[in-house]
Amino acid sequence: MKKLRVTLFDDNDLLRESLTEVISNSDAHEFAGAFPNCLHLADDILATHPDVILMDISMPEMNGIEAVKLLRSHFPDMPVLMQTVFEDDTSVFDAIAAGAGGYILKNAPSHKLLEAITEVYQGGAPMSPLIARKVVQHFQHVQHEKESFRLTTRELEVLQYLVQGLPYKQIGDKMNIGYDTVRAHMKKVYEKLHVCSMTEAVAKAIKFNLFKR
Repeated sequence: MKKLRVTLFDDNDLLRESLTEVISNSDAHEFAGAFPNCLHLADDILATHPDVILMDISMPEMNGIEAVKLLRSHFPDMPVLMQTVFEDDTSVFDAIAAGAGGYILKNAPSHKLLEAITEVYQGGAPMSPLIARKVVQHFQHVQHEKESFRLTTRELEVLQYLVQGLPYKQIGDKMNIGYDTVRAHMKKVYEKLHVCSMTEAVAKAIKFNLFKR
């Protein structure tokens, strides 16, 4: 049976040594390499030929989220399992959005870590239970807030043109309505989205994916 080669990036020397030992002692995994930063990320990966990357989220110079974004441009299919000592919501969602395949806390037992490495290689999305709960709660909140906006079809149409960068006059031309009517629609959009500017309205529309029903 093929052993999964694992390359890890972590700036904590003791933890890096501990993880190296855990991986090296596994029957199903093979230690490929360990690095204290991601400054030479592409070269390090080419040198170690990993099947899975174990990535610390908090590192100097280039953090794990930035590293995953870079990875996706050079190695789009490389499985990445993120590790962190904290459960910061923003970091979790940023890492997932960047392209991380899974997310596990550093205090997870060794066997759970090894299981997660295998799972992410097989196309799964392993997450520590607390993190999985946060992800579910986040999307429940997003859906609830999205539904609470109650934009009409016309208001959504105006907003979508606005996201595309069209000025009010062109929006009016496309919708066969007057300039003042466009402004009236946008006033309602501002009220329902609880925003005060066009930039905020566009940002919120994108954040909550308002055009996908």
